Amino acid sequence: MELYGLFSIDLMPVYSLAESHLDIDNGQFGFHNGLQCVDSGWLTCQTEIRLRLHYSKTSPVSITKKKYKKSRFRIKLTLEGVEEEEDDEEQEQSAVAWHKMTTTLETSMISGDAYKSRHSQPECGYALEASQWTEYVIHTMDPDNLELTFDFFEEDMGEHVVPGDAHPGTVGTACLLSSFFVESGKDTGVVTLPIMKRNSRQTLGKVRVDYLVIRPIEGLQCDMSSSFTKYWRKRSAPLDVGHRGAGSTHAAKHTKVRENTIASFKSAANHGAAYVEFDVHLSKDCVPIVYHDLTCCISTKKKGDKLSLDLFEVPVKDLTYDQLQQLKVEELLTTIFQAVPENVGFNIELKWVCQMKDGSWEGNLSSYFNMNLFLDIILTCVLQRAGKRRIVFSCFDPDVCTMVRQKQNKYPILFLTQGISEIYPELMDIRCRTTQIAMSFAQSENLLGISAHTEELLQNLEHIREAQSKGLVVFCWGDLNNDHDNRTKLREQGIDGLIYDSRCRVRYSFNPYWD
Repeated sequence: MELYGLFSIDLMPVYSLAESHLDIDNGQFGFHNGLQCVDSGWLTCQTEIRLRLHYSKTSPVSITKKKYKKSRFRIKLTLEGVEEEEDDEEQEQSAVAWHKMTTTLETSMISGDAYKSRHSQPECGYALEASQWTEYVIHTMDPDNLELTFDFFEEDMGEHVVPGDAHPGTVGTACLLSSFFVESGKDTGVVTLPIMKRNSRQTLGKVRVDYLVIRPIEGLQCDMSSSFTKYWRKRSAPLDVGHRGAGSTHAAKHTKVRENTIASFKSAANHGAAYVEFDVHLSKDCVPIVYHDLTCCISTKKKGDKLSLDLFEVPVKDLTYDQLQQLKVEELLTTIFQAVPENVGFNIELKWVCQMKDGSWEGNLSSYFNMNLFLDIILTCVLQRAGKRRIVFSCFDPDVCTMVRQKQNKYPILFLTQGISEIYPELMDIRCRTTQIAMSFAQSENLLGISAHTEELLQNLEHIREAQSKGLVVFCWGDLNNDHDNRTKLREQGIDGLIYDSRCRVRYSFNPYWD
């Protein structure tokens, strides 16, 4: 046996077997102990641009040219950098500038029964389907200087093909400059583009493009010291999560502890809750506060009438923190971290406005904060103050879930979904409409799992095992969870977490952290 000495700063030499006697296992990328785990990480200095085509309202493509009215199209997105002239001084600087990462483009698709994660597009792109969400994902260091072009290919080319054409089947294009996102001042929205005939200035129709721009959190660096975005320890019984702490108090009678307060969170913990659930959003002056509703009511006295009062509903986002304190909407997120024992986990619902299928908006709020700004403020607060506390984020808005997943790698997020419901109105976004498409979305974005509405789960208990078989964690929420028999059914099906009101009358049934 041959031995080779290796020099080191230690007094004793270090020996290694000769290479011919070593059993070298080069491994396989992404596999550990037989399990595959590959993650895209988080945004550091690059920006992610997402363009989406879907049928949440109507078909995203509208053709006005009679010749193509009955045609079926395949769509492919291409991108190029916008060339700009540089003077000699700028050229000298760019020669020694930090090397930028390559701009990449991938596509993904989700539907109620399947998903296809990010991959390269085929040569002529994909046809759109009514039940499908198609998304194009761009990573770039130059987000304001891209030319994004949708090429439209006619599937049944027939008589429209020109012999010798270098682009067979291509009938039109629609172009978008990424500088539009900066000029519009919005990171989320919809833009309608004209579809121009390829060889002329004629308009064939228009395409409605949904967009999302995700930027990294400025001044906050993530690392791999702890990463729980997909980690979940399977327990022998589901976690009990205190809804708004000890429970909702708006409709409850004889309740001594008000919801979403430090007293409520401590009370839930004292009665065995492993986690407490609460909503966080921002005041007008961008202070993270703990409050459930998007609006609050202000009472005013009528002039000359001392007895009667008028109530006015005001968006929380339009009031500063000082003004909210006067209305007793006073719990700061920072205070909650300081006052509630660290062994109590937080299920933080990120409050965002939802649009209904009929076009109306929750709380009548058609406009809200810039999504990047909103999340950067709240995530920074959590990442700086959480310590060793267990944190799980959740949100009803799929784009918020996507952003949280891309901006940091420390805490997981659950996609909140109401599914098919007779209690709540149907939402506009097709990703929100059923528990099954919520599963596909969570898989596609590599989220921890879903937090499903108990109404649909009780009608389809198999959804729980189905989601878990796809690697998803399943929580559930809703007033139906306050019924003991319903909780028993869900526990028997292996639900991972139950969010319900304790009302502080009975001890939560299980808390693995109570010793």
